Amino acid sequence: MEPALRNALKEGLADACGFVLGALAGWSLGRLLGFDFVASPGYNARSMAGLVFILFGCGLGKWLARRWLGQQRKP
Repeated sequence: MEPALRNALKEGLADACGFVLGALAGWSLGRLLGFDFVASPGYNARSMAGLVFILFGCGLGKWLARRWLGQQRKP
């Protein structure tokens, strides 16, 4: 496999894993604090706050995965 393709695959997998794991962490934190977006019957302030936790977790997870991947590339 070519190095460029291997690096692209690593970046894609790191992004996907960071995104999903971050979303799960954000959802879990939101549930722990009482803001469950998934189980809410409608759209209210508590469910929207739960969605913000999920979205923040997605972004943070992706950022951490990219940072970890960048540290792995340094000699």
